[in-house]
Formats: sequence, structure tokens, C-alpha cells
Amino acid sequence: MVKINVSLSQTNEDLSKIDIKKLPKDNQSVILRLKELSKDVYSRILKRIFPELSIPIRSLSNVEYDQKEGYFKNLGKTKIKKLNANSVKSFSQMLLLMNQAKEIALKNETVSKREAYYNAKSWGDARFKEENEAFDLLDDMEAMVGFNREKLGYIPQNRGGSVAGKLIIEDSGDVIDCTKFGSGAYSIPPRVEELVFKTKAKFILMLETEALFSRLHKHKFWESHNCIIIAMGGVPTRATRRFARRLSDSCKLDVHVFTDGDFYGYMNIYRTLKVGSGNSAHINEFFCVPSAKFLGVTPQDIIDYNLPTHPLEPQDIKRGKDAIKNDPFVHNYKEWEKAINHLIKLGVRAEQQAFAAQGLNYVLDTYLPNKLKNRKTWLP
Repeated sequence: MVKINVSLSQTNEDLSKIDIKKLPKDNQSVILRLKELSKDVYSRILKRIFPELSIPIRSLSNVEYDQKEGYFKNLGKTKIKKLNANSVKSFSQMLLLMNQAKEIALKNETVSKREAYYNAKSWGDARFKEENEAFDLLDDMEAMVGFNREKLGYIPQNRGGSVAGKLIIEDSGDVIDCTKFGSGAYSIPPRVEELVFKTKAKFILMLETEALFSRLHKHKFWESHNCIIIAMGGVPTRATRRFARRLSDSCKLDVHVFTDGDFYGYMNIYRTLKVGSGNSAHINEFFCVPSAKFLGVTPQDIIDYNLPTHPLEPQDIKRGKDAIKNDPFVHNYKEWEKAINHLIKLGVRAEQQAFAAQGLNYVLDTYLPNKLKNRKTWLP
């Protein structure tokens, strides 16, 4: 208890000496919020009351799909982290993370999650044993404080997706032309809030795999169809989702999504991009693309294009049935419930690359042009 008391006292003393008005507005907001939370804990300690922290529950059970806004919203359920004999270490870790976030904001710095983990090695008995322990608590702090990690100064380790096509990006005074990377592509940076976009493209096409992105890029699909293509590389990173959202909003562009024809592509990749997740309900407003539409691979595509397939495994079927039973997004869109049941009935799944069975360029010469012309075959 003494350790915690000293830590909080020092935090409040530091904050009182800083003229936060000289800092960026985001930093000011973060510091004031951290001060508010730490002050409540400190005052409870002075009153000999065991302190507690209220943390939003990060799960699908704590979200609802807001049809008007187009993303998962938090229902407001919380878990209470109380200081007691069993929680001294985890409670101390949370307070030390808050202090670390305060220092980052005061110095106007950024750190990666791994740097934050290694920095915590100096915390003595409160240090984390494993990275996942630190990352999970960092997610809890993000939800509790009410600011996304990027505003708190924590940047993701994983880079964003690849981008090519009719897009000019202004970044810190540099002008980047996404048609001028040769066989390479522009890589989305961890923080995208300051980027400025200029484009005359008609739409954004987001692709699950780098392999398909490379094929479309090699043949300049973006030129023949006047679009921007983005490789998600599986479940899109936060930076990729935020980039797509900002680009779509600022340039009034439709977003079309093309994944494998399986439940991972449907529920983990597409659903997360479009409406967010239960785990991150507190930030879905900024990290999802409600206007996105699913182009393919649909279950009907597997039949219509006679695609080579793989059998569904028991865990695949369970994932589909769980989505029908528990996912608010599926509950709202009966088209998706129908599609999931259709795939289960077929008992197979198909990859994006399966179109290559009919020719390496069949996907860009035939399938995609056909799908782009016929939106009735898409899913919401």
C-alpha cells in the first residue's frame, strides 16, 4: 500500500507543475483524464477506503449494433478492479501504466507496446511476467481512460497494409504519389491522423491477401478501374482500418471488400473492418468503416464460378453457428445469416486464389469486373 501511495502522490505533484496548455490538445485531454482517475484513487487511500477502478468489459456480450451509426457500441457494462490482498500486483501495474502514459503525454513522446513492456521491467515486483499480460492490461487502460492507444502515445508494432493506385498523400510536408512505387507499394504508417488525401478515384478495394494485391498491382488494376487498392494482410490492423475510414470519409469513396469465402474472412476480417469488435467497442467509432460492402467471395460465388474448395472443419462450422447465435451484426443483417447457413450447407470454403484455376488473371479480367457491375450479388 505504501508503494501505491507514493506513486500516486508523485503523479499528482508532477501534474501540478506542468503548464499543460503548451502541449498538444490530445496530450492535454489525456493528462487531465489521468489526473481525474488518479485523484479519485488517491483520495480513497487518504480516507482509508480501498480504492477501485471501473473498467469497461471488452467482449461481444457488452456491445450492440447501432444501425444508424453503423458500428458496435458499448452497452456500458463494467468490471470493478478493487485493491485487495489478491490484486495488489495487478492494481499497482494499472497505476504504473497510467503514470507511464502521463509521462509519455508530458514529453509528447510515442512508444511501442513492446517498449512499454520492457520499460515495465524496472517496476520491481510489479513487473510483467509476459508480454500478453502487459498488452491485455494496456487494452483495459485504454478502455478505462476513454482514449485510443494512439492518443495515449502507444503506437502499434505491426505496420499497416499496402496501398497502390490513384491517391496522393501529404504526410509531414512530403507529397506521396501511390502510383509511383514501381512493383512496391505505400505502407500505411502507425499513426494516420495527420495525413491529407487527394484523389479522383471512384472507390477503394480492400483485399484480404498480399498475394492478390500484388497481382492486381502488377497489372495496374487500379488504373483500368480508377480505384485505390489496399492489402489488409488478414485481419486489418488498427492503422489500416483508421486509414480506410479517414480516406473514405474525407474523399467520399465507397469501400468494397474482397476476402476468402470462409467464416474467418466473413466474421474476423470483414465484420471487424465494417463494424468493429466487442473487444474494442470503446474505439469502434474511429476504427471501423460502416460504409463498407462485401463484394466476395460469397457462398454463391463458389457455385457460380465453380471454384476449387476445401472442406469445412468442425471448428469452422462452430464459428459460423456461433456467429448466427451471438453476433449482433449477423442478427441485424439476415442476408449474412442466410449466407452463413448456405456455406455450412455447402460444407466447403474457398480462397481468393481459387479463381486461378480458371487462369492466373481470371480474377482481375473476369470475376472482379463482373462483381463490380452487379451489386445485387454483394452482401451488406
